[in-house]
Amino acid sequence: MNLVIINGPNLNLLGKREPEIYGHENFDSYLEILKMRYPEVTLDYFQSNIEGELIDKIHQVGFSADGIILNAGGYTHTSVAIADAISGITTPTIEVHISNVFKREDFRHKSLLSPVAIGTIGGFGLDSYRLAIEAFQKQH
Repeated sequence: MNLVIINGPNLNLLGKREPEIYGHENFDSYLEILKMRYPEVTLDYFQSNIEGELIDKIHQVGFSADGIILNAGGYTHTSVAIADAISGITTPTIEVHISNVFKREDFRHKSLLSPVAIGTIGGFGLDSYRLAIEAFQKQH
């Protein structure tokens, strides 16, 4: 199984940015834990702060990967273009969030991506990614 994790803006600051919300661990170290825990899964990773680069990556892997795990960060609430990219591919996408967006500011309560994702996982810290991997494993 080949899964691609795509992280959006500011997620390169994990471990430094607002640790009371996002925790103290950076994503690179967590990714290594995931790779050790799921050796039967090929996990590719991409992060960008630029909307167009996220869309390009979705297009690049969206017809060949077995699944996309997408944390679009703030673009979750604003990007029709990312939603359209997900709609235009055949690879299933799970939307993930580290925090529980419904416990946060009102503008975070609306996702433009949820209607085009096969599911949404949030509020479990970095384990939201683990849960997405396990969801894809159960479907495969």
